[in-house]
Amino acid sequence: MTLDIGTNWAGNLAYGAQRIVAPASIAEVQVVLADATQVRAVGSRHSFNTIADTTGVLLATSRLDSAPVIDEAARTVTVGAGMRYGELGAELQCAGWALSNLASLPHISVAGAIATGTHGSGNRVPSLAAAVAGLELVTASGDCVTLRRGDADFDAAVVSLGALGIVTRVTLDIEPTFEVSQHVYEKLALDRVLENVDAVTSLGYSVSMFTTWRDADMLDQVWVKRRADADAPAPADVLGAQPATVARHPLPGISAEFCTVQLGVPGAWIDRLPHFKLDFTPSNGDELQTEYLVPRARIAEALDVMRDMAPRVAPLLQVNEIRTVPADDLWLSPAYGHDVVGLHFTWLPAQAEVEKLLAELEERLLPLGARPHWGKLAVADSAALHAAYPKLAEFRAVAERYDPNGVFRNAFVNRVFGDS
Repeated sequence: MTLDIGTNWAGNLAYGAQRIVAPASIAEVQVVLADATQVRAVGSRHSFNTIADTTGVLLATSRLDSAPVIDEAARTVTVGAGMRYGELGAELQCAGWALSNLASLPHISVAGAIATGTHGSGNRVPSLAAAVAGLELVTASGDCVTLRRGDADFDAAVVSLGALGIVTRVTLDIEPTFEVSQHVYEKLALDRVLENVDAVTSLGYSVSMFTTWRDADMLDQVWVKRRADADAPAPADVLGAQPATVARHPLPGISAEFCTVQLGVPGAWIDRLPHFKLDFTPSNGDELQTEYLVPRARIAEALDVMRDMAPRVAPLLQVNEIRTVPADDLWLSPAYGHDVVGLHFTWLPAQAEVEKLLAELEERLLPLGARPHWGKLAVADSAALHAAYPKLAEFRAVAERYDPNGVFRNAFVNRVFGDS
């Protein structure tokens, strides 16, 4: 099946591929790889840089969406790599099961999210990639390889940047379904957060803070998602921040119509953990995104940097989300080796101006140990990325073993490795 090549989600990148194909089986993937010298996989296109671009063949995973197979004894589900999390979640919920975490958007594909180290939020809830128990991929030689947690190459292969092969199926940890309620609090003094970050981030199963930095001393909103079976009742206030009396959107002045239900109304995990509903298509072309994952131990320093840079950041910013992710063992995960706090920026669609500002942000955040998200805009060079991701050189060796002819290399991967 051949498709239009098109652009990424935001429209800030037109893919440079010669052609795009959408195989529906391992055999069809193998046929594509047999005839191509340069291939990159593309999922829901929710990346803001050239990670999925190629001058060769773009392989869309949208038809690699085999129905979920639940193993109740192992507490896992195996699903086609191109399935979106929202669709998977709906099927799991119907069967009485759940994923432990979801990203803000349920629209993203399983394989694309894990390959870039995408995460949700929560002091004790691992990232989407950390929930991977196994994966199946087709290498450039056409071999079908299955890796499971504990195998020698597993920790390198999950957050892979698409550099090892075409992932066709993924096995994820699951648990019995649960309910979540969501409360939003408004106007939290930054100094109160700096005094005790844990007091805020431990308020629920998943906690997100939002700010525009227009007031450098005040965070605009705190979203607290509570598990009915595990968390304490919602507090009357959060360090002085008061509960919203109507539903809120993270961006000021935007209708909350397409946000998941708030005001403490309980609902299934799939309908509360994301910030947005699956049947709503988020705006295309109206934003750019960046994220830096800072060691949790240094978050106060990072927030001081943000307060100091607020006059430069605010004019280009739509909203900054702040949330926690626990440590994992995946080599290229932003949470490899230690707990992190994500500083996620949704920018106005002004790429040249944003990239100029990112150089200033990175000059101050990377020395604190910040790691750029693989699917977002960043300007860090290979040396900075090797310093941020200590297993990057070892990952390159694994990539060269799986793909000795560089079929899955592209300009992005070459820049990360330091070859361009």
